Amino acid sequence: MHHKYVVRDGESVWTGSTNWTTDSWTLQENVVVVAESAPLAAEYTQNFEELWRARDVDRSGHEEPRTLDLGGHQARAWFTPGHGEELSHRIARAIGRARERIRIASPVITAGPVLGTLAQVAAEARVDLRGVVDRTQMEQVVYQWRTNGRSAWKIPILASVLEHADFRGKRSTLYSPETPHDFMHAKVTVADDWVFAGSFNLSRSGERNAENVLELQDAELAGRLAAFIDEVRERYEGMPAPDGGPTT
Repeated sequence: MHHKYVVRDGESVWTGSTNWTTDSWTLQENVVVVAESAPLAAEYTQNFEELWRARDVDRSGHEEPRTLDLGGHQARAWFTPGHGEELSHRIARAIGRARERIRIASPVITAGPVLGTLAQVAAEARVDLRGVVDRTQMEQVVYQWRTNGRSAWKIPILASVLEHADFRGKRSTLYSPETPHDFMHAKVTVADDWVFAGSFNLSRSGERNAENVLELQDAELAGRLAAFIDEVRERYEGMPAPDGGPTT
C-alpha cells in the first residue's frame, strides 16, 4: 500500500510522492500536488472506499480512469494495481509522442514499456530528454537483474538510455531502519505539456502496488515541474550506464 493522498470534504485532493515522515520533508526530493476539484475528489474517495472495504491491495485500483475537467485542463486519476500495466503504457505513449521536452524524476526506472520507449527516444535524439534517479537504488536493481537472470534483458536497454540521454543519479544512503532515508524520492514525468505525478515509481513493482497518479495537461504546471527536475538534477553527477548482462 504505497498511496500518499488525502481527500478533504469531498472537494480537495492532496497527493504526490511524499510520505508523512520527517525524512521525507527534510532529506528527500518530493512532489506534492494540491487540486481543488469535487469530481477529482470523488475519484480518490472511490479508491479509498475500495481499499477500506476490501482490505486487499490486489483487489484495488480497478475504477476506470475517466477524463475530467480540472480548471480548463484535461485530467485523469489513475490507480493501481488494477490499471498498473495500462498506466505504464500510458506514460510510455506520452514519452514517445513528445516533440520538445521530456523530464523524468523517479527513484528507479524498471517498467518495460517505459524503458523501451526511453531507449528509442534517447537513441533518436530528437527530443530534449533529461532525468534524475536514485543511483543507490538503481544500482541495487541492476544487481538483482544480473543475479536472478529473469530480468537481465533490461540491462542493455537501460544502458542504452543512460548512454544516449542525460540522466543524473543521487548517491543516497543504503537503506536500513537506522540510517537516514535521504532518497531521491520524487515521482513525476513531464512530456511536453503533459504531467504524470503521484506515488508511482516507473517500475514493475509500482504496477503491482496500490498507487495513484494524476495525469494533467497543463503547460504552466509542466514548465514548473520541468524546472524543478532540472534543479534537482544539478545537485548530482551523471548516472553511469551498467555493464554487461547476467552473471554466470
